[in-house]
Order: sequence, then C-alpha cells, then structure tokens
Amino acid sequence: MTDEVTPPAAKPEESKKKLDLGPVGHLGDRLFSGLARGSGALVIAIVAFVGIFLLALAIPSLADNNTNFLFSRVWEPGGADPKFGIAALFYTTVISSIIAMLIAVPVAIGVALFVTYYAPKRLATPVAHAVDLLAAVPSIVYGLWGSLFFAPILLPVINGISSALGWVPVFAKPIGDNVGVIFTVSVVLAIMILPVVTAISREIFAQTPVAHREGALALGSTKWEMIRMAVLPYGRSGVTSAAMLGLGRALGETVAVMIILTVPNGNDPWNSSIFAGGETFASKIANNAAEFDTPEKTGAFIAAGLVLFVVTFLVNSAARIIVARSAPGAKRPRRNRRATEGASV
Repeated sequence: MTDEVTPPAAKPEESKKKLDLGPVGHLGDRLFSGLARGSGALVIAIVAFVGIFLLALAIPSLADNNTNFLFSRVWEPGGADPKFGIAALFYTTVISSIIAMLIAVPVAIGVALFVTYYAPKRLATPVAHAVDLLAAVPSIVYGLWGSLFFAPILLPVINGISSALGWVPVFAKPIGDNVGVIFTVSVVLAIMILPVVTAISREIFAQTPVAHREGALALGSTKWEMIRMAVLPYGRSGVTSAAMLGLGRALGETVAVMIILTVPNGNDPWNSSIFAGGETFASKIANNAAEFDTPEKTGAFIAAGLVLFVVTFLVNSAARIIVARSAPGAKRPRRNRRATEGASV
C-alpha cells in the first residue's frame, strides 16, 4: 500500500492574485498604428475630395447641356445653346488603351519569363535594367519620338493591315497621311506601359515556390511545361494586377497622346477606324485648356474628366476583385468546393 502525498492547499490570498504582464502595447506600436490608419484615411479622403470637386463643378454644365452627354459626339460647350458629348472621346480612349494592352502584356510576360528562367545572369541583368529604364523616359520624349520618328516607320504596317482587313470599318484606311492615328498612339502607349508590367511580372515569377518548380521538373516536365503548370498559375494574380496598373497609365496618358494624335476637323464626320485621328479624354482637356474662360466651358471639360476618373476607379476596383479571387490560397465559392469534393470522392 503506497502513501499518497496530497499537495498543500493554496492560500486564499495567492489564488486571488493575477499575473501582471505590464502595460499592453508600446508607444512605437501605437504611433505606427495611428500613422498607418491616418495614411489610409487620408488617401480615401483625397479620392473622395477629388470626386466631389469634379462632380460639384460638372453638375451645372450637365444641367444646361442640350444633348445626350454619354452618347453624343458633338462638342460645342460654349454659346447660348451648349452641346457636348463624350462618345467619341470614350471610344478613342478605350480602343487605344485596349490595343496597347494587347501589345504590351504578352511582350511583358515573355520578357519577364526570359529574364527570370531562360537568360543567363550576365545577360538577364542588363536586359532587366534596360527595360526598367524605359519607365524613366519622360512622356514628352515619347511623344516627340513617336510623332517624328516612329510614326513614319509604322506606315507600312498600317498599309498592310488595311489592305488585308480594310473591309472591317475598324481597320479601314481613311484618306490622308495616316501618321498621327490611334494605332500609332496605341503602340507608343504599349512601349510606355511595358516597363511596369514587366517589372511586376518578373518579381512575381521569381517568387514561385521552389518546391513547385522542382516538383514539376522531377515528374519529367520540360522547362516550358514547368512554366505552364507551375509558374504561370502562381503568377496569374500578379500579372493581372500589373496589367491593370498599365491600363490605368494608358487611360490617363496626356502629353504623348496630345503630341502624336491628329485632332480631326470639327466639320468632318466621325470615323471609327484605328487608322484615323481622334482625341482622348486627357488630350481633349489638355488641347483646350485655353478655352476655360467661362464656367460653362470649364464645367464641360471637368465633366469629361469626371468620366475618366470614374472609368479609372472602376478599372482599379475590378483589378482588385480579380486579384483577390485568383490569388494563391484564395477561398473558392462554396458551390465549387462541394463539387470538387464530390468529384474527388
């Protein structure tokens, strides 16, 4: 028979004592948290202020407008009968940005993959630096280079596309020199946004987990199959985010577009061809800044700027949603998860 030793009973005073951990949170943590919250609130306040400012100045002119603001192509904001619409501006802005994205994004992905996985180090570093230096070139330099040097080089390309696809109104070649056209602006915009998309894509591709890459190679995959099955799926969200940043740059570019793009005559009929001239939101406002002599005219141009502001905001919001849904580890919808579990069973 063994003797059981019972522990001594705790004193009532000791049981009531609480462990003192000291003050929770240090001064540096509280300061940094306050600065971070304040910075976020400041950004939101600035965006809201810009939107309210544009809306407040645009409403009086929109109320006096005697035509459909969204679907009209007439731009006569002055006089006793103001008429102005953004249909032509919206078309030129969107079509030039889309063409620029179609050119820039595949090239940027190819350059990022080449620098990350194919080129030797002695070649990859200079290529990466050369691409990054394109972002340091001022917009006015791109505009002068595109107008004086690059536009004549694109003339054979324009003639070839027009001769092959001229039966489509978008690719029809109007009468003229076809130098300062939407297609030329789109190619220059593609060169301008190429560094941003390439740099972000390169960093995302380089962060692909080593286990994913080596696992694919260990299963007998070639380098291209490893990139297709491991690198590209992992970097999908980052490439999407980079593309949306580039799209925002293309939508709001002003100086280069203003220099290159030929402004059509007001009496000429509107042409939907990408081989014709036109004006974007930004170039229209910059070209006519001297006409801000009355509140009515100023409000009309501010209304156009408000539309560009809303379009850019919607593009960035859509980009955030796409990135959140396609990011690694993102939660799938419940219906898809149940279907996946049922298929695995």
